[in-house]
Amino acid sequence: MSKFQILVVEDDAPVRNLITMTLKAHEYRFMVAANGTEAVMETASHNPDIILLDLGLPDIDGVEVIRRIRCWSNVPIIVISARSEDSDKIDALDAGADDYLTKPFSVEELLARLRVTQRRLVLMNGNSGGQAVFVNGQLRIDYVSGCAYLNDEEMHLTPIEYKLLCLLAQNTGKVLTHKFITQSVWGSSWENDVGSLRVFMAMLRKKLEKSPGSPQYIQTHIGIGYRMVKIEGE
Repeated sequence: MSKFQILVVEDDAPVRNLITMTLKAHEYRFMVAANGTEAVMETASHNPDIILLDLGLPDIDGVEVIRRIRCWSNVPIIVISARSEDSDKIDALDAGADDYLTKPFSVEELLARLRVTQRRLVLMNGNSGGQAVFVNGQLRIDYVSGCAYLNDEEMHLTPIEYKLLCLLAQNTGKVLTHKFITQSVWGSSWENDVGSLRVFMAMLRKKLEKSPGSPQYIQTHIGIGYRMVKIEGE
């Protein structure tokens, strides 16, 4: 039985029932919230493992809910929304969402995204192949604490930026394809996921590189993917 607890934030009763029935059938524990205020309160009170969040809530816009939760929690947030414009997705991802599903969605896809998120949680909670700390030049990742440092200063990363950084670090020197990265982080390799990957890589580079236009740590292989470069002599 899955021990993960999911907070379902959805004001549309039929959609909420579909999600909760799916979770129950697959032995997830879950809570529900019908608006943004309840979502923030339930997150603070019960510390769920994953949040499934609709953006079109009756009291607070879902993007604002993400921002409020991100002030104090790194809980994975998967947005499930009818908003399909790229600008809506970027706003949610920039605010700190980990994933974005567009309604209507398939139950199988939702479950796949949850499984990927669970694997990421297990990895971030200490299973890093026996290596507790990664060091490359002035970059240091403490897998146990879940923090990354640059020049001994903590980097303020969103959960998905941290996942990307860890994935690249654990494969230093290897070119990781778009498909490999998106499947590892999002559980799929659809065109929308590749677009999200480019957005997140740009955000990560702004925080990691002195000059994002001339990156030192993350190298782009056009049309293929990305590679973490081993910094020598530091």
